[in-house]
Amino acid sequence: MTTTAAASAREILNRLHDVMASRTNAQSKLNKVVAIIAEQLSSEVCSIYLLRDGLLELYATQGLKQDAVHVTKLALGQGLVGTIAKNIETLNLDEATSHPDFVHNPETGEELFHSFAGVPIVRREQSVGVLAVQHVEPRRYDEVEIEALQTVAMVLAELISNAGLIDEGPAHTRVQDTSPTILSGLQLVMGMARGHAVFHQPRVTIEHTVAEDIEVERQRVYSAFAKMREQIERMAGQSEFGVDGEHEEVLETYKMFAYDEGWARRINEAIDSGLTAEAAIERVQQRTRMRMRQIDDPLLAERMHDLEDLANRLIRTVSGQMGTAAQLGLRQDAILIARNLGPAELLEYDRRRLKGVILEEGSLTAHVTIVARAMGVPVLGRVRDIRHLVNEGDLLLIDVNENRLFIRPTPAMDEVFETKLAFTQKRRAAFTAMRDLPSQTLDGERIELMVNAGLRDDVAALDVTGADGIGLFRTEFQFLVSATLPQRERQQRLYRDVLDAAGERPVIFRTVDIGGDKALPYMRQDHESQEDNPAMGWRALRLALERDGLMKAQARALLEAAAGRTLHVMFPLISEPWEFDAARTLFEAQRAWLMKQKKKIPTKIRYGAMLEVPALAEVLDILLPKLDFLSVGTNDLTQFLFAADRAHPKLAERYDWLSIAILRFLNRVVIACREYDVPVGVCGEMGGRTLEAMALLGLGIKRLSITPASVGPVKAMIRSLEVKPLQVEMAALLTSGRSDIRDALARWATDRKVELN
Repeated sequence: MTTTAAASAREILNRLHDVMASRTNAQSKLNKVVAIIAEQLSSEVCSIYLLRDGLLELYATQGLKQDAVHVTKLALGQGLVGTIAKNIETLNLDEATSHPDFVHNPETGEELFHSFAGVPIVRREQSVGVLAVQHVEPRRYDEVEIEALQTVAMVLAELISNAGLIDEGPAHTRVQDTSPTILSGLQLVMGMARGHAVFHQPRVTIEHTVAEDIEVERQRVYSAFAKMREQIERMAGQSEFGVDGEHEEVLETYKMFAYDEGWARRINEAIDSGLTAEAAIERVQQRTRMRMRQIDDPLLAERMHDLEDLANRLIRTVSGQMGTAAQLGLRQDAILIARNLGPAELLEYDRRRLKGVILEEGSLTAHVTIVARAMGVPVLGRVRDIRHLVNEGDLLLIDVNENRLFIRPTPAMDEVFETKLAFTQKRRAAFTAMRDLPSQTLDGERIELMVNAGLRDDVAALDVTGADGIGLFRTEFQFLVSATLPQRERQQRLYRDVLDAAGERPVIFRTVDIGGDKALPYMRQDHESQEDNPAMGWRALRLALERDGLMKAQARALLEAAAGRTLHVMFPLISEPWEFDAARTLFEAQRAWLMKQKKKIPTKIRYGAMLEVPALAEVLDILLPKLDFLSVGTNDLTQFLFAADRAHPKLAERYDWLSIAILRFLNRVVIACREYDVPVGVCGEMGGRTLEAMALLGLGIKRLSITPASVGPVKAMIRSLEVKPLQVEMAALLTSGRSDIRDALARWATDRKVELN
């Protein structure tokens, strides 16, 4: 909020303070409020709509026909007012009728007015009304006026709530239906857990918005900032999962937000407008949320979750309401339920009692996911409306591996889950016992079983699983968890740490795959927001070759990190051989520069490519002679081959890795690689499923790079299999014209007692 906006809002609040303190009824107060705002903003119209019985009712107006008060009612999403309330967004239009959601309400007489601006009245994160202004002449309202409206809307939320004028339920109402329920979501951190539902601390409801003494409020905020920063420093220093890892970078980024002077300044400016400390913090955060809804950038939205966490923490600190579920203590094994969490909030919980986390939001690259993975806490995200489907204390069973959440399970469900959990623990023990045994078939064929990784913490899986190395290290993860572009020195340190931890085992680094659906807020391009199909857009090697400064820095970091060792590097999303040539030339130029500078360099560089774009299969005769190895990325490849988004629920059945089309395509690739004596492997979900992995072995693939959790089951399958008869069977199936290859392979495996569990 600018100084001018603060002064404008303060002038309005000073006049509203007298209105709120008067002994008149709520209707009279709101009538005076709209008159004051209309006068202050030089608008012919100011109106207040309140959510009552599920509809937005025109409750007070200056400028529209008085006969429409309590008569005009709009549904959420209906018209401009309904759109503002439904989306919790601000609209500022110089011509209201030009908006696609405009609806004419003739009883109000609003056809005389052209310009329109409206802001939501928000209470407990929900829209409870709309404050709108209109003007005869077409014009957009100034930013100063919009900010003043938003501040007034916050004060109105207190007034109308205290008067009982709006639909306002408690933060969590008890679920009446106590029958068992099964839900699914987004698998964030794998694992199984059993515990009782515990709701993360509720948001503090702000009861007083108008400050009596601005300087007193300012001092309260200064004190709260100091306490909050001390808490965060203490938590970061006491984290229980070790000292090295991406969680350290996450907490550093989190601390950076806590010490952000810009954030503190905006809160102070809100206090200058006449708000209490709590209201000022919430006011700034509301504006941040509204802006985030207008930005189509999931990664940036995830970073804002950290700021949301900090804002909640700061409000609790300044208000003295510190009784969170974490601080009150977990009395039994618990499954934590929240809309979202910040990393520091998760660290507050007792690890001995915290068995799992369920989120309404969340993503794979969110900071809380990274910290939970380091803590070993299973997390299921994107479980819609979970906070309204569960009661505090309900028994919950989470099986993230199978993407299942059981709410209030029957005794039979609980017994089956407990049996599976025990069986899983038993199998995990069996896989652990198999850890040091080679991944070799019964007829002596050695299969390289490697893991996918992207974080420093993931390297520990090599020792836990006994994998042969890292077949895919996603270097972009460091970019995704960082608030700023990682400098070359930071990249080099990460790559060196990974190589040191891997020891003699190979690590294949994939150069950065960003852009498109992995857009970074600090590397935005104009065209990125306009891409209709980002997975096939300007990303990966395409972007890196254009921004060669980024790739040169990464090349140097990899070359220096691998000094004295063999460097394995591969380039993603190659469509044509010249792209590989350009990328390799760039690396070789950096190697020549380092040699000239007398720097230590790798003893050998093995260059590889990822086959994800089907077109590349048509030019393998040109590309393969230049390669040291080829990796097939089955995730992207399959959706490109089928023109089927793998995340689309209606296309899930068509996204089958054991379809004849996929298997014949892969067979052609294997034959071509064999002709040029180039090792070929698969990295992707396909190789992590036992039946699909068996099919890949039948095609002649001898290197799989999969998730750490898949290593044990796939190794057990390999060690129970004779590969030569399998290859004969696969050759027959590929020419049989059968459409049920999955069933045929499963029967073949059952007949030969191949372990597919």
